[in-house]
This record gives sequence, structure tokens and C-alpha cells, in this order.
Amino acid sequence: MPDDRSPADPRPGDELIIDGRASVQFAAGRGFRFRVTTVDKRWTYDGWVWLTGYVLAADGEARERREIFVERDGLRWAPRPRRPHR
Repeated sequence: MPDDRSPADPRPGDELIIDGRASVQFAAGRGFRFRVTTVDKRWTYDGWVWLTGYVLAADGEARERREIFVERDGLRWAPRPRRPHR
């Protein structure tokens, strides 16, 4: 969770919350944590971006590769996953 920049400027390695703020298709409980692998540099609608990456499980492990189209202002940093105590 970088302190020096906004999640609206995603970069590979960033972990974000994707929910209804990012796109209506992820509203109503369909949100997820997402690790960015690439940010598409092609022009899109103002304020929107294509991201490729992985949906993350609660433990932070990658579960599904996806390409998503989201509104930059709706992106939020994901909290770090809690590690189980041993």
C-alpha cells in the first residue's frame, strides 16, 4: 500500500479492492481483492483503465487470472491479509 501515490494510478504488484465503486459489474457483493500484473496503456474513456491481474483469496494467494475494465477513482488499496498464527 504505497503512501506516495493514489490507487487511481495502479502499477504492477499493487493489490486493490475491486467493488461497485470501480464498476457497477462488481457491486452487490461481487467485489474482490486484485493483484495487478499489467496496466493497459491504450486510450479508453476518460477516467477508466484496463487492468490484468489475479483475484486473490483471503490468504493473499492468486486464484483466478482476469482482465477488468474499471474506473480509476473507484480503486482502493487492499488491506494486507492477516496471516494465521502458528
